Amino acid sequence: MEYLILIILGFIAGTIGSLVGLGGGIVIVPSLLFLAGLPTLFDHVTPQMAVGTSLVVIIFTGLSSTLAYMKYKTVDYKSGLIFFIGSGPGSIAGAHVSTYFSSDSFSLWFGIFMILISLSLMIKKRVKPAEKKHTGVIRTFTGDEGQEYTYSYHPLAGIAIAFFVGFLGGLFGIGGGSLMVPAMILLFLFPTRVAVATSMFIIFLSSVAGSAGHVIAGHVNWLYALALIPGAWFGGQLGAYINKKMQTKTIVLIMRFVLIIIGIRLIYQGVFS
Repeated sequence: MEYLILIILGFIAGTIGSLVGLGGGIVIVPSLLFLAGLPTLFDHVTPQMAVGTSLVVIIFTGLSSTLAYMKYKTVDYKSGLIFFIGSGPGSIAGAHVSTYFSSDSFSLWFGIFMILISLSLMIKKRVKPAEKKHTGVIRTFTGDEGQEYTYSYHPLAGIAIAFFVGFLGGLFGIGGGSLMVPAMILLFLFPTRVAVATSMFIIFLSSVAGSAGHVIAGHVNWLYALALIPGAWFGGQLGAYINKKMQTKTIVLIMRFVLIIIGIRLIYQGVFS
């Protein structure tokens, strides 16, 4: 029964994560922590185990999504590799720091972080990026209807922001896309589809780096990871397909509310448990 739950959980996480470029860890980590708080077979799951297992699963979500987005030609590989220069070391550093968190403080800070993710999605939806002169790395993208978008960023600024995002991803096991997507859209004027697709490419690379530290530390439950991966793989494909065919406004709105609910619950758990 527990493995069926994990297969379904992996599919949901992969679909949502791929659809909006968040990676899937925002679903897997709090879900495992919630299940650990119940009198179930998951009661031996620790916060570090949830993060480590999540990052291993996100490797496959990221790879699945990237392969799907490659077919739609929305992945900016050059920018993804530049950002990975920062996010890769950041993921490793975050994974190391996570070992110093107690269970209660982890729940508290992760809950706060979930609410911040929700706010970042609200900013992504409502704030219109300001016009700016294009300097540094300049990229262009042609949309489905032939419209051309130009966006740019300074490589050092991109690497610095990616390090911070990768650090949070390694610390909380969420892949970092929840901050990287809004950063690419608001700061660097990436088209939304390119930001989401490139985020999944970065998440794939960063998760490989971030999970290494957790594997060495023994934070990965391999049986749970093997149960989560098949659903996450097919979910990653489905999320990319939905992203291509449908608008995501309603789904992002639902996710914002879900993140707030999960965040409040984790904060309560961290303060009163």
